[in-house]
Amino acid sequence: MTIAPHAVPERSAVMRRVAYQGEPGAYSDVAISQYFRDRATGFPCHTFSQALALVHDGTCDAAMLPLENAIAGPVHAALEAISNSGQSLVRIAEHRLVIVLCVLGVPGAMLASVQRVRSHPVALAQCRIFLARHPWLDVQPHADTAGAAREVAEAGDRTSAAIASELAADRYGLEVLSRGVQDVPHNWTRFAVLTRPDHPDAQRAIPPQLPSQQ
Repeated sequence: MTIAPHAVPERSAVMRRVAYQGEPGAYSDVAISQYFRDRATGFPCHTFSQALALVHDGTCDAAMLPLENAIAGPVHAALEAISNSGQSLVRIAEHRLVIVLCVLGVPGAMLASVQRVRSHPVALAQCRIFLARHPWLDVQPHADTAGAAREVAEAGDRTSAAIASELAADRYGLEVLSRGVQDVPHNWTRFAVLTRPDHPDAQRAIPPQLPSQQ
């Protein structure tokens, strides 16, 4: 089933900076670009809680956080951060992003020569079949898919790879060694856009949806 991106309401033009967990090239960064197009710039953060805190203090207009993935299920760390933030933020939109996971390596690397692969645990959970078919790979959890890609690029080691987006490959000068390594082809992550009650977009608040309630 093909899921079309939500239309961007005209009022979202007031958005300027949208916080997200991860580094440039992360799937949350991709979601911001796809949903807001040229109306907002992603603001990378180390944690989900930090992203929400930047909305609270006015540094950012909103935060884009993942809620659930079609394969891995609920993103518990993000849901916990939202819960811990209390009732002071409102959810104004949700967006489904099609997730295509890629094995990225430095130029000249080949999948057969890769010995270790790193990525975010939620991304790794979406690639169990691929990892089972490549049992020699040393699987290393990382805080962020794009951060894993950046570290692979900086190390320049042909035996190391990251599982991340094609955007991360472009950003960090990596090559796609294998594309679409997620367990199922129709893979998606559902994101929420959260803002302050006093933000102009807050009047568009929507009720939270339960996992897989689409």
